[in-house]
Amino acid sequence: MNAASVYVFDAYGTLFDVHAAIGRHRAAAGPDADRFSEIWRTKQLEYAWTLTLAGCYADFWTLTERALDHAFDRVPSVPRALRRGLLDAYLRLDAYADVRAALTELKGRSGFSIAILSNGSPRMLDAAVEASGIAALCDAVLSVDAVRMYKPRPEVYALVTGRFGITPDEAVFVSSNRWDVMGAAAFGFRPIWINRSQMPEEYADLAPERIVRDLTAVPTLTL
Repeated sequence: MNAASVYVFDAYGTLFDVHAAIGRHRAAAGPDADRFSEIWRTKQLEYAWTLTLAGCYADFWTLTERALDHAFDRVPSVPRALRRGLLDAYLRLDAYADVRAALTELKGRSGFSIAILSNGSPRMLDAAVEASGIAALCDAVLSVDAVRMYKPRPEVYALVTGRFGITPDEAVFVSSNRWDVMGAAAFGFRPIWINRSQMPEEYADLAPERIVRDLTAVPTLTL
């Protein structure tokens, strides 16, 4: 196995809190805010997977808008007047508290490159990376928009090997989404699962090399 030279991070749920948008409008959203946010996220991912399976594509911002409208339909107690504010907030999601320190430590090590590989559209990723102040820590920000299909398709993970001219086993892939870790393992990356929510293990035949609770542990791991 080759030595790792690139650390690749998923964006949504790994670096950026996907529930931060509803968090900024929790009082106005009311008691069903958490259920609303879960539906929004679930449908956003479902649309990405089903469109890819059907050989179709719409960018992630479009899917985010469609999923939000579905959440409003499912949870009518949340005022539709929040739509614009929630979308604006989604463009500038909060980074988790452990992000900057972990990326800074990795960036300081000689020989490692840092990349983001995300379902997000370029506009979404540019806004989130800029708002979180981590742009200078990233050597590449790669969007599925380049191949017009979504993770876990292998063509998406191949954006990393093509960009850096490496073999899959030279990339450490870090994600909080177990299905994404599965896809990365199938492609040949060396995946780390950030199990922030203490979810049960699945996809046992495509397991991560390490499971940790947050990003602070990533720079300390020996892979």
